[in-house]
Amino acid sequence: MRVDKGVDRCKEVPENLEHSMRAMLSTQAGGPECLRLREMETPEPRPGEIRIAVRAAGVNFPDTLIIRDMYQYRPERPFAPGGEVSGVVDSIGEGVKGLSVGDRVLGLPLFGGFATHVCVNGAMVHRIPDAMDFEEAAGFALTYGTGIYALKGRGDLKSGETLLVLGAAGGIGASAIELGKAMGASVIAAVSTDAKAEFCRQLGADEVLVYSRKMDQIARKAFSASIKAMVPDGVDVIYDAVGGDYAEPALRAIAWQGRYLVIGFPAGIPAIPLNLTLLKGCQIVGVFWGAHASREPEAHRREMEELMALYIEGKVRPRISERHALENAADALRRIDAREAKGKIVLTV
Repeated sequence: MRVDKGVDRCKEVPENLEHSMRAMLSTQAGGPECLRLREMETPEPRPGEIRIAVRAAGVNFPDTLIIRDMYQYRPERPFAPGGEVSGVVDSIGEGVKGLSVGDRVLGLPLFGGFATHVCVNGAMVHRIPDAMDFEEAAGFALTYGTGIYALKGRGDLKSGETLLVLGAAGGIGASAIELGKAMGASVIAAVSTDAKAEFCRQLGADEVLVYSRKMDQIARKAFSASIKAMVPDGVDVIYDAVGGDYAEPALRAIAWQGRYLVIGFPAGIPAIPLNLTLLKGCQIVGVFWGAHASREPEAHRREMEELMALYIEGKVRPRISERHALENAADALRRIDAREAKGKIVLTV
């Protein structure tokens, strides 16, 4: 992170004179410590939008990037992070159909979710089953949405194939384990601690692999060798939610014509020797779920319907490991930053 000398990165913004909603605002580019709880005027939904009275908000790795101006989108400040929420529809903009005030929903605002109210594009709002509580709903769409789009739409994972999940204990990784099993794959969960390995076993992983937190050359060779020992013919699909120095050794263990899914880079953007793609006849496939959801809304809606059905059948369920109050959002983001979380962290509003 670059910090300009002489600039107060936590400079506060003036409070509005009319107080009606609360939000955790990013006022300057910086880490979680720069968030400030403020009262502000409740937004009115524009045409095509729905306002949600937020009950819970999911906490995700992109939230740590967007407040540092390191994400694909850079909202105008002040803004609240938070790309997924759950709650109750309390106002509907012109032109929105299929939803009513009082409906229990989840929404995907991209940012703005760390607040008591947020306006969301109606296409990104979905009813939730009666059996799904607000905390589960707040931790559902981004992780499982990414997973189903990646594994089915980009990775073409088939029953009987082998799936390797890097960073398998986090929200993104945990959902990939469940979806992989639901699709009939054999799942290997790769994690950094024994405690995370046990968590993945409880999720249904067939095999677990504990890798080193410091990936020097020896550790990289050992990591690749461990994967090959489990699957001598190579892994069919790799779900990489880690990046960094873990990517190349995993790619070296991919099967002929395997698919390597690029999900995220909490360990850094990897440098991949492209000769490996030739030798393996494999594909490296980017997975940008947010862009997919906005560019292909009908496909996104079908995926969400399929996910809701899997939830009702009991095949997928968010594991909420931590709950933080809205005003403690900085602590929740620090946990994500440190890669300490298992399952999902949510804010309760």
